Amino acid sequence: MSRLGITMLVVAATLCAAVPASARTVFDGQWSVAIITERGTCDRGYRYSINIRDGIVHYGGDVVDMEGRVARNGAIRVTVARGNQIAYGTGRLGRDSGQGVWRGKGNGDSCSGRWEAERR
Repeated sequence: MSRLGITMLVVAATLCAAVPASARTVFDGQWSVAIITERGTCDRGYRYSINIRDGIVHYGGDVVDMEGRVARNGAIRVTVARGNQIAYGTGRLGRDSGQGVWRGKGNGDSCSGRWEAERR
């Protein structure tokens, strides 16, 4: 085998060893999230079931588009959209529960409130 071939094998092996097999977090799992409107004309509340895998928020429903991420310290940021409506949420998760705030806009109205989450 040529020096270039051996060098490429060493580089590939090094890169593979540097990537963790799993990036699981203590927040991974099923969560139930209640969204409560405190200001504005949006519906009073919503409830979503989400799954967090490797610190990434996954929503399996077809009602809204949702994306988000949880940091190692539990800080979470989520965006929820449906048509021309969009909302942004921030907060913090613990091992079994979490809370935060959200604000949104759509159809000419602005709304805001809080959210609470619990592990299922």
